[in-house]
Amino acid sequence: MSIAGWYYLHVNGDLIYKPDPDSIADIRDSDFASCSWPIDPSDRKNAWELLVEALALGAKEERISELATKWKCSDIDAEKFAEVVGVNLAIDGNSWCAHKKDFIDLQCSPAGFGDTALSAMANLARQLGLSAGHIWRQTFSDLVNA
Repeated sequence: MSIAGWYYLHVNGDLIYKPDPDSIADIRDSDFASCSWPIDPSDRKNAWELLVEALALGAKEERISELATKWKCSDIDAEKFAEVVGVNLAIDGNSWCAHKKDFIDLQCSPAGFGDTALSAMANLARQLGLSAGHIWRQTFSDLVNA
Protein backbone atom coordinates (compact mmCIF):
# COMPACT_ATOMS: atom_id res chain seq x y z
CA MET A 1 0.00 0.00 0.00
CA SER A 2 1.30 3.40 -0.97
CA ILE A 3 -0.23 5.86 1.50
CA ALA A 4 -0.85 9.26 -0.09
CA GLY A 5 -2.44 10.76 3.02
CA TRP A 6 -5.02 10.19 5.72
CA TYR A 7 -8.72 10.83 6.15
CA TYR A 8 -10.01 11.28 9.64
CA LEU A 9 -13.46 11.56 11.15
CA HIS A 10 -13.79 14.67 13.29
CA VAL A 11 -16.09 14.34 16.31
CA ASN A 12 -18.46 16.83 14.61
CA GLY A 13 -19.00 14.43 11.66
CA ASP A 14 -16.65 16.12 9.19
CA LEU A 15 -14.48 13.77 7.15
CA ILE A 16 -11.19 15.59 6.64
CA TYR A 17 -8.22 14.79 4.38
CA LYS A 18 -4.59 15.39 5.35
CA PRO A 19 -2.31 14.95 2.29
CA ASP A 20 0.82 14.09 4.31
CA PRO A 21 1.48 10.33 4.82
CA ASP A 22 3.15 11.21 8.14
CA SER A 23 0.16 13.16 9.49
CA ILE A 24 -1.20 10.10 11.32
CA ALA A 25 0.82 11.02 14.43
CA ASP A 26 -1.02 14.33 14.77
CA ILE A 27 -4.39 12.77 13.90
CA ARG A 28 -3.95 9.91 16.36
CA ASP A 29 -3.02 12.31 19.18
CA SER A 30 -5.93 14.69 18.54
CA ASP A 31 -8.94 14.65 20.86
CA PHE A 32 -11.07 15.72 17.88
CA ALA A 33 -10.29 12.76 15.58
CA SER A 34 -12.37 9.68 16.38
CA CYS A 35 -11.19 7.45 13.53
CA SER A 36 -8.64 7.50 10.72
CA TRP A 37 -8.01 5.77 7.40
CA PRO A 38 -4.92 5.67 5.20
CA ILE A 39 -5.71 6.43 1.58
CA ASP A 40 -4.09 4.77 -1.41
CA PRO A 41 -5.60 6.26 -4.60
CA SER A 42 -4.88 3.07 -6.55
CA ASP A 43 -6.73 0.75 -4.12
CA ARG A 44 -10.50 0.44 -4.73
CA LYS A 45 -11.04 -1.72 -1.64
CA ASN A 46 -9.38 0.95 0.48
CA ALA A 47 -11.73 3.64 -0.88
CA TRP A 48 -14.82 1.52 -0.28
CA GLU A 49 -13.74 0.52 3.22
CA LEU A 50 -13.25 4.20 4.11
CA LEU A 51 -16.68 5.20 2.75
CA VAL A 52 -18.56 2.34 4.43
CA GLU A 53 -16.85 2.78 7.78
CA ALA A 54 -16.99 6.58 7.86
CA LEU A 55 -20.71 6.54 7.06
CA ALA A 56 -21.32 3.86 9.70
CA LEU A 57 -19.46 5.92 12.30
CA GLY A 58 -21.42 9.12 11.66
CA ALA A 59 -19.67 11.05 8.91
CA LYS A 60 -21.86 13.61 7.20
CA GLU A 61 -23.74 11.97 4.33
CA GLU A 62 -23.09 14.90 1.97
CA ARG A 63 -19.33 14.40 2.30
CA ILE A 64 -19.61 10.64 1.80
CA SER A 65 -21.74 11.21 -1.33
CA GLU A 66 -19.22 13.75 -2.63
CA LEU A 67 -16.32 11.29 -2.24
CA ALA A 68 -18.32 8.36 -3.62
CA THR A 69 -19.07 10.39 -6.75
CA LYS A 70 -15.47 11.60 -7.06
CA TRP A 71 -14.13 8.04 -6.71
CA LYS A 72 -16.88 6.54 -8.92
CA CYS A 73 -18.14 4.28 -6.12
CA SER A 74 -21.55 3.43 -7.57
CA ASP A 75 -24.04 0.69 -6.70
CA ILE A 76 -22.64 -1.36 -9.59
CA ASP A 77 -19.09 -0.96 -8.28
CA ALA A 78 -20.35 -1.80 -4.77
CA GLU A 79 -21.21 -5.30 -5.95
CA LYS A 80 -17.55 -5.86 -6.86
CA PHE A 81 -16.39 -4.60 -3.44
CA ALA A 82 -19.01 -6.73 -1.68
CA GLU A 83 -17.81 -9.82 -3.52
CA VAL A 84 -14.20 -9.13 -2.50
CA VAL A 85 -15.01 -8.72 1.21
CA GLY A 86 -17.65 -11.46 1.44
CA VAL A 87 -20.91 -9.51 1.61
CA ASN A 88 -24.08 -10.41 -0.26
CA LEU A 89 -25.92 -7.42 -1.74
CA ALA A 90 -29.47 -7.60 -3.06
CA ILE A 91 -32.45 -5.37 -3.70
CA ASP A 92 -35.23 -6.08 -1.19
CA GLY A 93 -38.34 -4.17 -2.20
CA ASN A 94 -37.25 -0.53 -2.48
CA SER A 95 -34.05 -0.95 -0.47
CA TRP A 96 -30.63 -2.49 -0.78
CA CYS A 97 -29.87 -5.26 1.70
CA ALA A 98 -26.35 -6.25 2.78
CA HIS A 99 -25.52 -9.34 4.81
CA LYS A 100 -22.75 -11.83 5.43
CA LYS A 101 -22.50 -15.07 3.43
CA ASP A 102 -23.66 -17.11 6.47
CA PHE A 103 -27.00 -15.25 6.62
CA ILE A 104 -29.91 -17.39 7.84
CA ASP A 105 -32.76 -14.93 8.47
CA LEU A 106 -33.41 -11.49 9.95
CA GLN A 107 -34.21 -12.99 13.36
CA CYS A 108 -30.71 -14.34 13.94
CA SER A 109 -28.39 -12.81 11.34
CA PRO A 110 -27.14 -9.22 11.05
CA ALA A 111 -28.25 -7.31 7.97
CA GLY A 112 -28.13 -3.72 6.81
CA PHE A 113 -30.64 -1.86 4.67
CA GLY A 114 -30.38 1.42 2.79
CA ASP A 115 -31.32 3.46 -0.27
CA THR A 116 -27.90 2.68 -1.77
CA ALA A 117 -25.58 -0.30 -1.58
CA LEU A 118 -23.15 1.93 0.33
CA SER A 119 -25.69 2.86 3.00
CA ALA A 120 -26.80 -0.79 3.32
CA MET A 121 -23.19 -1.86 3.94
CA ALA A 122 -22.72 0.99 6.44
CA ASN A 123 -25.80 -0.22 8.31
CA LEU A 124 -24.41 -3.77 8.25
CA ALA A 125 -21.12 -2.44 9.64
CA ARG A 126 -23.06 -0.90 12.56
CA GLN A 127 -24.90 -4.20 13.12
CA LEU A 128 -21.56 -6.03 13.22
CA GLY A 129 -20.26 -3.65 15.89
CA LEU A 130 -17.83 -1.48 13.96
CA SER A 131 -16.05 0.90 16.31
CA ALA A 132 -13.88 3.95 15.79
CA GLY A 133 -10.14 4.01 16.34
CA HIS A 134 -6.78 4.51 14.72
CA ILE A 135 -4.56 1.98 12.96
CA TRP A 136 -5.09 -1.15 15.12
CA ARG A 137 -8.83 -1.74 14.98
CA GLN A 138 -11.16 -4.14 13.22
CA THR A 139 -12.21 -3.01 9.77
CA PHE A 140 -15.51 -3.72 8.06
CA SER A 141 -13.80 -6.54 6.14
CA ASP A 142 -12.47 -8.02 9.38
CA LEU A 143 -15.94 -7.99 10.95
CA VAL A 144 -17.55 -9.57 7.89
CA ASN A 145 -15.04 -12.39 7.91
CA ALA A 146 -14.96 -12.95 11.70
